[in-house]
Amino acid sequence: MLIVQKYGGSSVGTPERIKKVAERIARYRSEGHQIVVVVSAMRGVTDNLLDMAKTLAPLPNEREMDVLLATGEQTTIALTAMALHSLQVPAVSLTGAQAGIITDEVHTKARIQDITPQQIHAHLDQGNVVIVAGFQGQTLHGHITTLGRGGSDLTAIALASALGADLCQINTDVDGVYTADPRIVPNARKLGEIAYDEMLELAGAGAKVMQSRSVEFAKNYGVVFAVCSSLNDKPGTIVKGETKSMEDVVIRGVTLDKNQAKVTLVAVPDRPGVAGRIFKAMEQAAINVDMIVQNISHGADTPATDLSFTIDKADLPKANEVIGRLRDEMQYQEVIADENIGKLSIVGVGMRSHSGVAAKLFETLSSEGINIMMISTSEIKISVVIDLEKGEKATQAVHRTFLEEGRTLLSEPEIAETR
Repeated sequence: MLIVQKYGGSSVGTPERIKKVAERIARYRSEGHQIVVVVSAMRGVTDNLLDMAKTLAPLPNEREMDVLLATGEQTTIALTAMALHSLQVPAVSLTGAQAGIITDEVHTKARIQDITPQQIHAHLDQGNVVIVAGFQGQTLHGHITTLGRGGSDLTAIALASALGADLCQINTDVDGVYTADPRIVPNARKLGEIAYDEMLELAGAGAKVMQSRSVEFAKNYGVVFAVCSSLNDKPGTIVKGETKSMEDVVIRGVTLDKNQAKVTLVAVPDRPGVAGRIFKAMEQAAINVDMIVQNISHGADTPATDLSFTIDKADLPKANEVIGRLRDEMQYQEVIADENIGKLSIVGVGMRSHSGVAAKLFETLSSEGINIMMISTSEIKISVVIDLEKGEKATQAVHRTFLEEGRTLLSEPEIAETR
């Protein structure tokens, strides 16, 4: 059996944790499995590297940032290999480039274009555990690239697909996917299974368990994977294709994304092409725009409108720079940036066949005195932007309404888990 295992930063956060991970890997190998391990940088290392870079330049060169950040994972792969050697387990570490991960040319947020895993196969055939640096690859021109935050998940799932792995495990410091963040909602429950689309929406809405691009990749290539804990052997949450019974659960989970910022361009000329020009500039700067709201035009002679959108908080300095360059062309009045917002989302494939979900959400927030700034919907998700200070209170209230009060619509895995 060929198994791909991924271990996140907290799982390999100290030498002691790395030893525990090595013991776990050795246990799987002793059962006769071939093992490919993908690791993240040790907890806090990437943030420290970012901080050091920003002391030298507020907006560091992105190519050099990739060269810098890739060192975090390279440290971990070497240490993990050493820990396995101490257990008499043959192991070899590979960078993303050595593992054959080819990406496009977009630095800090590169996309995987191809994987040529010949080196991995060769080392496996020699009896080695292969340890691959997550989060990174290289371009066809040999430049180091990184895949963006959470990119180690994508590395693991992409390798599982390319290698035809029998099992893919995403090992974290939690033992599965929960109905909400247990640190915010103590009554949150672990899910036995979840559909790709639900996991994709939860990840995109700010759930920290998985990176959305990795879930999208898994869905596109049919990679079934388990989210489980590196600290115990409890069954995790299986992420797979949707089944009919999954629609019985109206809401699968609630998330709160605290890492969003809202940008408002005041008095933007209301004419064709203006919004397109703004968001094209964002795309060219590799800034992902999430929610967009445009107000009704005002002013009879020269109609103008206010245009608001949300982005990752980390992209705000870059967004301000992009917008600043457009000022003469767009002739907007001013820019207002608000970092004190949270995006609360509810997700569930059952929303396709059950009505009244939005009304119930809005009533719950109203009863808690929480104002809604922006609203966005999809077929299986409703997201609202609210005051960050009230985010946790709102999450707890929404979880009570949809996932605690009168729980009767449960899928079979959840029923079994509650017995």
